[in-house]
Amino acid sequence: MTPPSATPPRLVPLLAQFDFARERLTARLSGPVMDSGDGAATAVGGPLTDEEWLWEPVPGCWSVRLRAGGPGPRATALAGCGPWGRDAAAYPHPWPPPFTTLAWRLSHLAEMLALRADHTAGSRSLTRDRHPVAGGAAEAVAAFEAGAAAWREALLGVDEAALDTVGYCTYPHGSDAEEPFVDIAWWVNQELLHHGAEIALLRDLHRDTAARA
Repeated sequence: MTPPSATPPRLVPLLAQFDFARERLTARLSGPVMDSGDGAATAVGGPLTDEEWLWEPVPGCWSVRLRAGGPGPRATALAGCGPWGRDAAAYPHPWPPPFTTLAWRLSHLAEMLALRADHTAGSRSLTRDRHPVAGGAAEAVAAFEAGAAAWREALLGVDEAALDTVGYCTYPHGSDAEEPFVDIAWWVNQELLHHGAEIALLRDLHRDTAARA
């Protein structure tokens, strides 16, 4: 997707990076192929399944759970709203950090994108406790896509002055209140890139573990 001509020049490469990372992760979750990075189509299998979404590769994982069952090991709460929640704990978090499932990581990304979009170009009031946690693989992928679309739309409304404005995004769970918005746009890309890579690796690990079993 080509940014509009009014997009600030400093934002153009960040937007392009976001679009490419988002497209690759969506394809990696949905299949059957994705861009390998050089334009070649690489087979990645079918869409994410519920079993794969909740797979715990090691004991004691943090994950997404039915709220009625309470939080998982070393978690003290279930973030979000609705029948499902994401394992969480107040600071300081448990050490060493619990390993998180694909469901946990995808839910974290979807929530972060949706809340940052709202606190940039929406009501600036959406909270974690009001953000629904998806209860299945297809719903989780759709929530990620919706969050990513909302964040991209928020970026398209930003001008040069906003890029240099400290606290332009009022997202309450990061350093947004302390940094210029251009740094926040850069950071969201890093979140998408590194969690996207983790999710892709978990899909590979699940596939090979199932094949060996």
